[in-house]
Amino acid sequence: MDWTHQVIFFGALVILGSILASVVTSRLGVPLLLVFLGIGMLLGAEGPGGIVFENIPLAHLIGSAALGVILFDGGMRTPIRNFRIALKPALGLATLGVVVTSGLTGLFAYWWLQLSWLESLLLGAIVGSTDAAAVFSLLHSRGLQLKSRVGATLEIESGSNDPMAIFLTIVLIEMLLRPEATYGLVFAFEFVRQIGLGAILGLVGGFALLRLINRLPLTPGFYPLAALAGAMLLFGLTGLIGGSGFLAVYLAGLVLGNRPLEAGQNIKRFHDGIASLSQIGMFLMLGVLVTPSELLPVALDAGLLAGVLILVARPLAVALCLLPFHFPWREQVFVGWVGLRGAVPIILALFPLLAGLELAGYFFHVVFFVVLISLLVQGSTITLFARWLKLELPPTATRVQRTELDIPGQQEMELVGYTLAENTPVVQEAWSNFRLPSSARFVAHLRAGRLLETLEILDLRARDHLYFMIAPEDLPDLDRLFLATEVPERLSERSVFGEFTLNGNAQVGAVAMAYGASVPEEEAAQTLEAFLRARLVAEPVVGDAVELDRLRFVVREMSGARITRVGLKLL
Repeated sequence: MDWTHQVIFFGALVILGSILASVVTSRLGVPLLLVFLGIGMLLGAEGPGGIVFENIPLAHLIGSAALGVILFDGGMRTPIRNFRIALKPALGLATLGVVVTSGLTGLFAYWWLQLSWLESLLLGAIVGSTDAAAVFSLLHSRGLQLKSRVGATLEIESGSNDPMAIFLTIVLIEMLLRPEATYGLVFAFEFVRQIGLGAILGLVGGFALLRLINRLPLTPGFYPLAALAGAMLLFGLTGLIGGSGFLAVYLAGLVLGNRPLEAGQNIKRFHDGIASLSQIGMFLMLGVLVTPSELLPVALDAGLLAGVLILVARPLAVALCLLPFHFPWREQVFVGWVGLRGAVPIILALFPLLAGLELAGYFFHVVFFVVLISLLVQGSTITLFARWLKLELPPTATRVQRTELDIPGQQEMELVGYTLAENTPVVQEAWSNFRLPSSARFVAHLRAGRLLETLEILDLRARDHLYFMIAPEDLPDLDRLFLATEVPERLSERSVFGEFTLNGNAQVGAVAMAYGASVPEEEAAQTLEAFLRARLVAEPVVGDAVELDRLRFVVREMSGARITRVGLKLL
């Protein structure tokens, strides 16, 4: 009985301590996932915790299930509109990019570590993919608002590149175990089967789960559980018939997150929490699994391998895969740098242990050390690189009162409330500079605890309380108007988008004439949207800018593929 209470007490203490550590790490700029690994190592056999954990199959089970939950949540977080600009480059990185990264890293391992070709390529394949848990966690926990072309590419890539890395790892292990066998087309067929079944079952299963949730008359608390159980059922079923369960759950999450869904906000909130718990549990478990004393002997090998991976293999793979899509050089550098390694390589390093390969223990500790370096070096410098490369946009904060409204027909609407402050945009600026999103409907305006009869548009004051009903996809636009955010001057709306806002259909010549700028005659009759599209080499996204004489035009708002509003900055 006492043992049961001790396990519950210390387990809860570890989880609570890990959560509280996020407060400290956010201030120090240390990746939180690195802290979880460190705590796990302290709990392990050579740490104060003294826990001996050597059950590799159980570790593989826990890690795979946790990754499935994280990928499902990541799919629900990814807006489908991001696929318009990021799907093709992300898929290139998730397939060819993984192969190139793995091959170049394996080539260095062959030269430096004096391994066989197959062993070298296996080591490269294990560290070849970026990690969804690390990318999702660091991009969201840092509050970075990146240009959508960059952020969407990174998130879609990290959510879809695991199948390629898993396939390469399994194939190379099979070749090491059975060197006399001939594979050829069998491996090509196996890859197509994994990706094809994963994609088909992910989409079909996602729509089936969506239909089931929307039709079942459940109590509110059961909807998130039904979504989680359905995702894990799909993950297991896809794996049983030879498909990629990771790809399946990511696509299922994408379907649920971008369609009208009963209790959708409750489901998303629940899965944000369960995904965070999965990250904590997975990284703690992996930390307990490692033997710290075996890390020092492989430090030089792992350090050089990480250096080649971070500084050579990943940047070259990114440059090759993004070449057809004309990403600006700043964005290519950032995508190349944020090739974070995390739990996926460590879990893939368990495969050689399960297969009983001779160098499996060495591989595991080398990979673990590489992940530590990646999280420490790349993870702690994401914000600095984004600032240096000028890829940040004004942050979209969501610290408001939010209540989901269960409207018949799964029409997603929310009731949101704002408390205005002195630095709230609608208080600081003239109301004439703003417009409400199309789905927003005013509900109530309170001042000094008294409900006003109407919305006093021309007299909004600090400490007023405003309530709106709005569609979730329009919340960021409403936040920009009514949410006070403490941001540095370099990220203010004025600094990023300029002093004035123009319609996308305004004529370039008329604007240039109004501000005393010269414009080539052939471009004078163009609209700002056409002008920006002609000058930009890549598909436009919010934040893209073009200079014309003494003017800088910045894409400020888009509706689908259309540029609707343009910021104007006087140089």
